[in-house]
Amino acid sequence: MAKLIDYKENNGEYNMSFDSQLLDEAINENRNEPIIRFYGWNPPCVSLGRNQSFEHIDVEFCKQNGIDIVKRVTGGRGLLHDNEVTYSFICPIDFLRKGESVITSYKEISSAIIEGFKNIDIELELGGSKKVEASHDYCMLISTGADLSHKGKKLIGSAQYRKQGYILQHGSVLFNYNLQIIERIFQEKNNNDCITYIEEINPSLSRQDVVNAMLKGFKEYFSISYV
Repeated sequence: MAKLIDYKENNGEYNMSFDSQLLDEAINENRNEPIIRFYGWNPPCVSLGRNQSFEHIDVEFCKQNGIDIVKRVTGGRGLLHDNEVTYSFICPIDFLRKGESVITSYKEISSAIIEGFKNIDIELELGGSKKVEASHDYCMLISTGADLSHKGKKLIGSAQYRKQGYILQHGSVLFNYNLQIIERIFQEKNNNDCITYIEEINPSLSRQDVVNAMLKGFKEYFSISYV
């Protein structure tokens, strides 16, 4: 059976450490089915991809405003985690139909999320239609094949890491965001017409509504049940 860890808010260091611990747990236990976790961030936190430097981050501004900064085990670009639901999905590569390929594994896990969001009447598609130039590459402004978008605007950004035959994929579902704070942290002007968020699409939806929808999508798409 798949292991479920329901939504809870923690600080950035805990969240990233816990995801890494869960990946190691799956490897050590030789798990055949996924570990699925949902979480939030308290206080707000900037996460940087494993190969990304701190060069373009206003570290002093973050310190003064109680915003944590952490590195992720996954790749990708910087992201401010604040008003969102984050998911992590851990599984053996051979749990997926085409897990050997990073691209097809993204598509497979994302397909389950797409199915889940239909339960809350939000149609998602892979990738995004809007191209944005951002010199310092704030994650949500960059369109990749790992994104999930609603009507051409990015709603969910994901990143992936692989270790000893297992996949860790985690991603952020935006509920809302503060563009001014993002611009200050990443020290550049940004255009927000490529991003959407849950409160813009349907302000009546709660975090638990989104979690429940994703859980149903994973359950039905992968034919799993939860512990």
